[in-house]
Amino acid sequence: MHRQLTAIIERDGDGFVALCPEADIASQGRSVEEARDNLREALELFFETASAEEIRQRLRDEVFVTRVEVAIG
Repeated sequence: MHRQLTAIIERDGDGFVALCPEADIASQGRSVEEARDNLREALELFFETASAEEIRQRLRDEVFVTRVEVAIG
């Protein structure tokens, strides 16, 4: 079975951090692609080793990624 999950990737110093908000799992890499691949690996490891109960408790069905405009200064 396959499922599409969200990957939020941002620069962190000389590298990148990737976060999957549905499972609250993160990883990192030297490039966007490496961070995404490392996140995929971390997620696959989680789904392979976690109990069905832990997956059910941690996995969120709805995550909304949007932008918010705020006043600064």
